[in-house]
Amino acid sequence: MSQPSPTEGSAQGKGPAGHRADRPEAALTSTVARELVHRAAVAEVFLTGWSPVDDKCTRVTAQWPRAHSFYRPLAGHHDPLLVAETIRQAGVLACHAVYDVPLRHRFLMWGLHTEVYPRHLVVGSRPTDLDLDVTFTELTRAGSRLNGRYRVTIRNGDEVVATGGAHFTCTAPAVYRRLRGERHGVRPRPEDVTGAALEPVTPAAVGRREPSDVVLAPTDVPHRWQLRPDIGHPILFDHVDDHIPGMVLLEAARQAATALAPAGGAVLPISLDGTFQRYVEFDSPCWIEAALCTEGADDSARAVRVTGTQDGETVFTCELVVGPAPVTGSR
Repeated sequence: MSQPSPTEGSAQGKGPAGHRADRPEAALTSTVARELVHRAAVAEVFLTGWSPVDDKCTRVTAQWPRAHSFYRPLAGHHDPLLVAETIRQAGVLACHAVYDVPLRHRFLMWGLHTEVYPRHLVVGSRPTDLDLDVTFTELTRAGSRLNGRYRVTIRNGDEVVATGGAHFTCTAPAVYRRLRGERHGVRPRPEDVTGAALEPVTPAAVGRREPSDVVLAPTDVPHRWQLRPDIGHPILFDHVDDHIPGMVLLEAARQAATALAPAGGAVLPISLDGTFQRYVEFDSPCWIEAALCTEGADDSARAVRVTGTQDGETVFTCELVVGPAPVTGSR
């Protein structure tokens, strides 16, 4: 949800020109321009190219590192939240590079869902090169506004690693300005962020190693936490906008679901389905609550529903299925 700028080519040669996703012809590999996926740091760009297939489908290539400072491997498996971020980037890229959405337009995410296949998420002996089929559905244009949904299939060679998709709107800066009103463009100071100074829950309880990576603070109510957004975090707040990013909320949902799992061992979010009803603001507490939907044995998957509320209104929900990470083996 930020503002970007050109480097890569669209179907009819409009828009930014650059490398395509045809692996056999590619002698050199680099990431796409960071502006095309709304990242500030080049290191946080996971896409390496694209090539339109037809008016609805785009082939995108990507690479996941063997290790990442935040999306760390879980028991030898790539972090499923890395899948969510890759799907987010793929949609933003296609909107700009293929559908000619101007780079200063805002990409508003209303929902994002993923499903992973853990046996194909195993971290190998080199970075993981991926092919993504990004297919747009229910696509509508009204002036400069583009609205729709897309689905993504992620493959490593012949194996499907994950699937997912998103519901989005791309809108002009003037429309976004009216939508946000007095909050438009306001970047908070660290001391003005509600919850930022709170002590985090124990990192191990939510699947994290470092306190700085924990986005939940404890409360007196079981299975209820306060969001603690650290705008200095280099990954979750790669750049600071005028609201809390959706990926921060998905991480909060993952951490809350992990807190409900039996202690010990890595917990993999096998699937997640997040819906964002309202912007989450910096200047008011956001409460995160988690509830088991299905109870399972210690070694089985369990469904969890996570709800975020702010000022008495639901701002997001996320349905997750989490389970223990399987024993690492070869793909």
